[in-house]
Amino acid sequence: MKKNLKINILWFVLLLAGYGLITLLASAGVLNDFYLQILQQIGINIILAVGLNLIVGFSGQFSLGHAGFMAIGAYAAAIIGSKSATYPAFFAAMVLGALIAGTVALIVGIPTLRLKGDYLAIATLGVSEIIRILIINGGDLTNGAAGILGIPAFTNWQMVYFFVVITTILTINFLRSPIGRATLSVREDEIAAESVGINTTKIKVVAFVFGAITASIAGSLQAGFIGSVVPKDYTFINSINVLIIVVFGGLGSMTGTIVAAILLGILNMVLQNVASIRMIIYSLALILVMIFRPGGLLGTWELNFSRFFKNDKEVN
Repeated sequence: MKKNLKINILWFVLLLAGYGLITLLASAGVLNDFYLQILQQIGINIILAVGLNLIVGFSGQFSLGHAGFMAIGAYAAAIIGSKSATYPAFFAAMVLGALIAGTVALIVGIPTLRLKGDYLAIATLGVSEIIRILIINGGDLTNGAAGILGIPAFTNWQMVYFFVVITTILTINFLRSPIGRATLSVREDEIAAESVGINTTKIKVVAFVFGAITASIAGSLQAGFIGSVVPKDYTFINSINVLIIVVFGGLGSMTGTIVAAILLGILNMVLQNVASIRMIIYSLALILVMIFRPGGLLGTWELNFSRFFKNDKEVN
């Protein structure tokens, strides 16, 4: 218990220091509005990638449906936020979107997560496309293919920072819980997990629902950040972009996911000056990493402060 307290205090100090550093740099003018917008986008990508890594990296399920769940959260925030430009309404929309995304993930997860590999990827991709088509045909509620414009600017970097911290902490604690350890066992050997009495379908569905909820939260933040939502922003490519972050950082590494989201966000920002060849350089960088680091930048390595307290008798 004493060791866990020390580790939690250390994490709290680091997170507080990070918040203070960004605040200081912003107030000093070092981080202008452009850089703060980049930080917000990086933070939203971290939330998306952390949730997807739980599904792909930790539970071993190949999902391509993240864009659909992100769309649910985005449209919930857009519909309610555009009618009531208040933070209570925005947060209520975020909660509603998360509940809808979680419910949809539960309904489609029970039958589809019995599939494996490519079959599961195709099934989740189909679910994502169904969500997008329903939005396009949503009539006045979703404004069809034209989307919803003029959403109030609810999202700022402080809010994104807060949700990045909360999402990451909840995900890490989920992995440290009994059901989280069962999730890891399913990834390693599903047959062995079933042989010791683990309901593998239930475990995979729980991870899938958790990832869908985080994607919905990220979608709500994205809507409040960009100020508009249109169906074309939630296609197959968006799911692939999040998957790239997960694979780039390392499947099964939360630390790698965060590092990859930051590095790819910075790379995108730097390459904006060479827009004509930006995607070529971006793609080459990804190919080189996959050649020389096929397990991702960090593999399965995690930043763990428990090693600094190894003299303690208690184990984290």
